[in-house]
Amino acid sequence: MWQTPFLFPEVYFLLSGEEMASRANRIYAKKYVHLPIEMDRDYTYEGIRLHCTVEGSGRPLMLLHGWGCDGKIFDSVRALFVAHFCVYTFDFAGFGRSEEPREVWGVEQYTRSIEAFARENGIRRPILIGHSFGGRVAILYASRNDVEKVMLVDAAGVKPRRSARYYWKVYSYKVAKRLLPIAVGKPRAQRMIERYRAKTGSSDYNNATPMMRAILSKCVNEDLCHVMPRIKAPTLLFWGERDTATPVADARRMESLIPDAGVVIVKGGSHFSFLDNPDLFLRVAESFLVDHDAKDAAATAEPNKTE
Repeated sequence: MWQTPFLFPEVYFLLSGEEMASRANRIYAKKYVHLPIEMDRDYTYEGIRLHCTVEGSGRPLMLLHGWGCDGKIFDSVRALFVAHFCVYTFDFAGFGRSEEPREVWGVEQYTRSIEAFARENGIRRPILIGHSFGGRVAILYASRNDVEKVMLVDAAGVKPRRSARYYWKVYSYKVAKRLLPIAVGKPRAQRMIERYRAKTGSSDYNNATPMMRAILSKCVNEDLCHVMPRIKAPTLLFWGERDTATPVADARRMESLIPDAGVVIVKGGSHFSFLDNPDLFLRVAESFLVDHDAKDAAATAEPNKTE
């Protein structure tokens, strides 16, 4: 049985993902256990250098991070997986120690980069754990490859429903971007557009390079619902009750489309539910990955689950 030696204060869900991962890992490493020695296994895909760390031994398990993070987001929980599996922790292209794509990628290219690594390293039937954007890659990968199990944590993949106001803002922005340089000159127009984008755009978008902004715009509008019924592996959805980036309705939609799926809703959880309540996450992961199927694993969390 896995031992879960820590429980972080709920205040972590008020912090950014990077801050939560950093604080959680410092507490974990200082008080409880030394993280295992990592082995770098960098590789090249389409001429881009990509980073992966490998730890542990046994059945392969891939950790796929969300947008704006890197593999370190899993540091506070990874050691528990390493005790039982050979864990591959990736930095997606454009994040962490991986180079940025030289052209606009979509979910397809990101998935192919992981598939290429699996082929090169003889990885068969991996377990996939994908958070947020990493969930998109896990969904597409599992829909066309043989995998053992899948955990989707506050995962993206359902195209967001947009209001008329949203489309009006997008249309107005595109018109202004085209007409302002004619009206006020290119330098002033650029400053005005940047101020508007900083005021209205998401932090993920504003903090990205021009290439990664274009990639984000492409990926966020990709709907993967059509491939979800092709996922044959048992799939567990672990979701924050108060997730506003990928709301619980997305989890319910995925549960209805993936043939063998169960869901755990974390009370008070945010878009980083596995950091909000790591004790519950590790307990559910143990039940799912070691002992049970998705629905049985979800049932183990009933006292902490909301409906």
